[in-house]
Amino acid sequence: MRRAGVLLHATALPGTPGCGSFGAAAFQWIDALADHGIKAWQLLPLAPTDSLGSPYSSPSSFALNPWFLDGPALVAEGLLEAGDLQALAPGGCERLDPQLASRRAHQLGQALLKRHGSWPADQREAFARWRQQEAAWLVDHCRFAVLRERHGAQPWWQWPQPLARRQTSALRALDLEQADALLAEALLQWQLQLQWERLLQHARHRGVQVIGDLPFYVAHDSADVWSNRALFSVNAAGALQQQSGVPPDYFSETGQLWGTPVYRWTLHRLTRFRWWKRRLQRQLAVFDLLRIDHFRALAAAWIVPGGDLTAEHGVWRRTPGASLLRHLSRQWRGALPLIAEDLGVITPDVEALRDRYRLPGMKILQFAFDGNPDNAYLPQNFQGSRWLVYTGTHDNATCLGWWQNASQQMRHQLEELIGRVQAPGWQLAELALSSAADWAVVPLQDLLQLGDEARFNTPGTTEGNWQWRLNQPIAGIAGPLLGYGEMAQRYGR
Repeated sequence: MRRAGVLLHATALPGTPGCGSFGAAAFQWIDALADHGIKAWQLLPLAPTDSLGSPYSSPSSFALNPWFLDGPALVAEGLLEAGDLQALAPGGCERLDPQLASRRAHQLGQALLKRHGSWPADQREAFARWRQQEAAWLVDHCRFAVLRERHGAQPWWQWPQPLARRQTSALRALDLEQADALLAEALLQWQLQLQWERLLQHARHRGVQVIGDLPFYVAHDSADVWSNRALFSVNAAGALQQQSGVPPDYFSETGQLWGTPVYRWTLHRLTRFRWWKRRLQRQLAVFDLLRIDHFRALAAAWIVPGGDLTAEHGVWRRTPGASLLRHLSRQWRGALPLIAEDLGVITPDVEALRDRYRLPGMKILQFAFDGNPDNAYLPQNFQGSRWLVYTGTHDNATCLGWWQNASQQMRHQLEELIGRVQAPGWQLAELALSSAADWAVVPLQDLLQLGDEARFNTPGTTEGNWQWRLNQPIAGIAGPLLGYGEMAQRYGR
């Protein structure tokens, strides 16, 4: 099926203080997409963010971000009382406010803890069953979250050694001493899961496919590395032995250093990729389709010594991605619900791996206009239909911002293709919709004709990212969604 979709992260949904939520605006958003024939909603990772607000460097690749928990839904379910919401920290809805979002999430966790004992027996039993069912990741996530709070957000390798090294006696003492805090975190995750499942079921009922995103690597300071240290390139003290990145190129003389540990693939293979299977199983319970960020590292990865400060002295090393995908393909009976993020300089072995498992790749129209008629991002050069084509992604300028800063050569090439440019976001959206790609996805900012004041993220920077939010009710954008849906219908989407 040819689909049209919109890229909008859940943090950018309107109406709730501090951060978007899994509440009423999210249901309204799905209804608005479905009502206008738009069949896909793409999000960023739903995991907790790092200190800079990035969901791509999360302290947990299994947990959901507690910022998304919707208070009114907890009252409607009888889990909280209306007065509990009145006690929450007030705040605005204009932009993401991480401090406010964190305070409100903590307050909701404390309110759930307070009310938990008075819930009906069936609710308490349902929570106990879920807690046991998800124990493989939940126990250590809760421990990590509580310890991080206790130690002022210090990284885990700076905690007292018995805890950093996960001595059994230290963990038992933690479980006893911090039982209430651990319970509160588990209650948050339970309700987040239930709220998201209701939202996902609503999307499926309305015929809207939900597309998620999975970073290839996990953060050094994460529950994943702390609780599975042998699987990652860190030493006994927790320091990086090898780290990830990409080599120097036209854009950066020293390359990009990401500071995340690389995988000890030998151990992953010995365990038949058990950790990876659990990770993918968890994420594919949360989304219908999952984009694998930095897919090329499943063929070969740029490995940098752990103590280096730039990515210059790394080396390419082959990885057992083909073996991993083979295992996953057996588990999912052949049709892997994955998307390959295959942007940048991609070698034939990466393309072969993508095509062997019939995974759709990505095309970005903003990358198409460099004067080269053979540019792979030009729609006339798409090979086949197994692609998601975007006007831009969360890492790009908005189309209006891109056009305002485009060179004369780029402007000339685009206008030769589509005529005079008056509304770059809409005209690139039509180019995407008319392409052979199975999916065409447009950031909401482009449909609203917003400039770079609405840009979501600028890679390589640490200020002002991840903060943009829709500043009007969902009903207020019915016009642009109607126009986009009608345009999609014209092109058989």
